[in-house]
Amino acid sequence: MKKKPHVILFSGYGLNTEDETKCAFELVGATADIVHINDLIADPKLLGKAQVLVMPGGFSYGDDTGAGKAYGNRVKQHLSGAIEQFLARDTLMIGICNGFQIITNAGFVPGALLQNDSGRYSCRWVDLEVTGESPWLTGIKSLSVPIAHGEGKYFAPPETLAQLKKEGAIALRYVRGETANYFDMPENPNGSLENIAGVTSHGGRVLGLMPHPERAVRFTQLPHWTYLREGYVRDGKELPAEGPGLQLFRNAVHYFS
Repeated sequence: MKKKPHVILFSGYGLNTEDETKCAFELVGATADIVHINDLIADPKLLGKAQVLVMPGGFSYGDDTGAGKAYGNRVKQHLSGAIEQFLARDTLMIGICNGFQIITNAGFVPGALLQNDSGRYSCRWVDLEVTGESPWLTGIKSLSVPIAHGEGKYFAPPETLAQLKKEGAIALRYVRGETANYFDMPENPNGSLENIAGVTSHGGRVLGLMPHPERAVRFTQLPHWTYLREGYVRDGKELPAEGPGLQLFRNAVHYFS
């Protein structure tokens, strides 16, 4: 029996979803540690103990200089080499929401996240279609998860977009699905180029996405679960325990089994 994969989650300076992300990994059998970025800068060899690296969501440095920019620069200046060594092994990395903004600014995935077309912070559920291959997304065709951001509009210049398409690195797109229809909301919540919600690099092993799968790991987190419950009751079916986001974390664990 193989050893459980170990996850390191970054923390510090305004990242704030590391606890629920750690819980999601532990629910599917991983071990996990939350580590402050300063501790990783002081001892980059800590990354050698992990198989999965997570840049979680939050509001690093208050987004004062732009979402993810200050934290991304800190990662780039102090940990870029160590993270590339980490990725040179057969490992996985994910950036969620602010974490996606951070890893784009640090140069680990291409593109940029700009201010929402609405000019406002948006907190709602979205529907996603899987459009690329990644260990994180194995067996998933679509899922519904929440967003919570003010700068989530994905942009890439034409040559970068063409390269992403060539490599199959456009991982997720916003689509009109169950939650968008239920709440009668537009599928694209921020004006992202070609409805892009997530991209990959390093052959799919690095995933950046704006939505929060760690906030959709239980069925009762779905915004319309009480409505769905009535259908299950009428059909005499047992209520699901898991939410759609949990499979993404389970995929990461299974990658190492």
